[in-house]
Amino acid sequence: MSQLSQSTLLAVPLAPLAGAIIAGFFGKAVGRTGSHVATILGVLVALILSVMTLIDVIGGARFNQTVYEWMVLGDLKMEVGFMVDGLTAMMMCVVTFVSLMVHIYTIGYMEEDPGYQRFFSYISLFTFSMLMLVMSNNFLQLFFGWEAVGLVSYLLIGFWYKKPTAIFANMKAFLVNRVGDFGFILGIGLIAAYAGTLNYTEAFAKADEYAKLGFDNPFGGEPWMLITVTCICLFIGAMGKSAQFPLHVWLPDSMEGPTPISALIHAATMVTAGIFMVTRMSPLFELSDTALNFILIIGSITALFMGFLGIIQNDIKRVVAYSTLSQLGYMTIALGASAYSVAVFHLMTHAFFKALLFLGAGSVIIGMHHDQDIRNMGGLRKYMPITWITSLLGSLALIGTPFFSGFYSKDSIILALGASNLAAAPIALTAAVAGVFVTAFYSFRMYFLVFHGKEHFHHKPFPGEHDHHDDDGHGHAHTPHESPWVVTVPLLLLAIPSVVIGYLTIEPLLFGDFLKDAVHVDAARHPAMAQLAEHFHGAAAMATHSLVTLPLWLAVGGVVTAYVFYMLVPAVPAFFARALAPLVTLMENKYYMDWINEHIFAAGARLLGRGLWKVGDVTLIDGAAVNGSARLVGWIGSLVRLLQTGYIYHYALVMLVGVFALMTWFVWLHR
Repeated sequence: MSQLSQSTLLAVPLAPLAGAIIAGFFGKAVGRTGSHVATILGVLVALILSVMTLIDVIGGARFNQTVYEWMVLGDLKMEVGFMVDGLTAMMMCVVTFVSLMVHIYTIGYMEEDPGYQRFFSYISLFTFSMLMLVMSNNFLQLFFGWEAVGLVSYLLIGFWYKKPTAIFANMKAFLVNRVGDFGFILGIGLIAAYAGTLNYTEAFAKADEYAKLGFDNPFGGEPWMLITVTCICLFIGAMGKSAQFPLHVWLPDSMEGPTPISALIHAATMVTAGIFMVTRMSPLFELSDTALNFILIIGSITALFMGFLGIIQNDIKRVVAYSTLSQLGYMTIALGASAYSVAVFHLMTHAFFKALLFLGAGSVIIGMHHDQDIRNMGGLRKYMPITWITSLLGSLALIGTPFFSGFYSKDSIILALGASNLAAAPIALTAAVAGVFVTAFYSFRMYFLVFHGKEHFHHKPFPGEHDHHDDDGHGHAHTPHESPWVVTVPLLLLAIPSVVIGYLTIEPLLFGDFLKDAVHVDAARHPAMAQLAEHFHGAAAMATHSLVTLPLWLAVGGVVTAYVFYMLVPAVPAFFARALAPLVTLMENKYYMDWINEHIFAAGARLLGRGLWKVGDVTLIDGAAVNGSARLVGWIGSLVRLLQTGYIYHYALVMLVGVFALMTWFVWLHR
């Protein structure tokens, strides 16, 4: 088996890092043009090398070596190393391609922003962090990349640091991810403690032995299996990064950052890290049905209930954000059904069409002079033809239209759930099928309100939510316009894979040898993928067969319902809003998750902190221990002072009393 070049692989993450350093530290010296040229070149080099690596991997080349040994603690080695197989090569190409599109797009979107160079530096650093994460061959490097994308997302969500909502959003993202990362590092710690290694290959080799270990259940009953606890801890990390219920709350708020970063965070990088990680850990997860059922339940809740929230959103970016949450739920339930290859297949197709939808939304925002309320739009089709057609293609891919990329991955998830024998699979299947209608409804609600119907932008019935660029010197009654070429070219380039990539790659990814080294499935215990392979007769046959299946007609039903509700009879949704007012209130408050977090968890944490400070620190430590001991010494001193008079006869008397007492004691003792 041929080997890949270490120096080539090193250049992939280091090229974006070099661009980030030039734009970040020397941005003023090289200017705006120098900053975007340096970062775009860095990501372009990374993309070209990633594609070359992918071609070599298809030819059978692999790489799994240590690049740098950082330190050794006993038998535990801490290293920087790369593992490049089918999964890594695919992720490298997806990350670098989407990142390149976002970089080019940013030239147009951030044209007037004073933080131009800083933004390019951050998104290039983001790309470097994600590449380090997906290329790692050990848990230490994985954790470095994991935390690095979290840090850079914090910087990017709060990019407009004078905007209170942005400051709140980036803090929220940071804190919620810390909760998930606590679970993640516990999982890594358990592997390091019991397997005695941080290297993937070595840990996986010990998986069967590891699976036999257990410990007493603190609540009584059956003992807990160590593998189950480890997998659930690792998945809690994924719940934070990949925004699964109840750690999903940060993702919609991350829309406070500029649109390009919304596309980068949501499409190809940070939120997919959890999906990638669970897929990479498939040899461990396969050994615990309990962990897989847990994943199925969490994914089901996220896929369906976050989709519901997309229905009531009026901010164009937030509709797409809730769509991301729902689609991440779909990827998660695929993981739970042991269909890891289907999960990463959906990850890949979703990366293209979701980046397309986000950048399309950004193009609309530019055309609308930074008004984000979809109720103020309408009829944009004739003013923004390229944005319109690319957004339509992205929406069709999202709802799972036959022959489009999203169809192949979403339908494969539903089929895998139908074939799964896990206890939670029927629940997940119900959520996934219902989610098809919901997805189609909210996607085309947005599409129709933005591109069709009456033109509302002349009078703006809802002068509401605006982007950071409110004051751009334009008046309010202006006609929308198509975005510049640096915005439309990435849209056109993303539209191509959004349409065709599913058709071209389903067979090698799901049923071929492409992911055989990366994904391990115990077919005897989890037969879903084996059954899918039996019933697969080619991409074209799958699309034609779908014409008689329930998911397709639910998707059509969702589109038709959206058209009737928002184009033909707008009084109907208004009627439902009044009739279902309590339900709408519940959804507008996002199931009160933010309220619970703020008033129970955050307030509880503050109360605990205040208690530890007031009682523990001030009263016990400062009051009782420090000041109390000082007061005790003073009190003893005041008593002793009464005895220390300075008169000899007093001391003589004490001596006599002492002698008398001793003699009495001895006499009493020996009586």
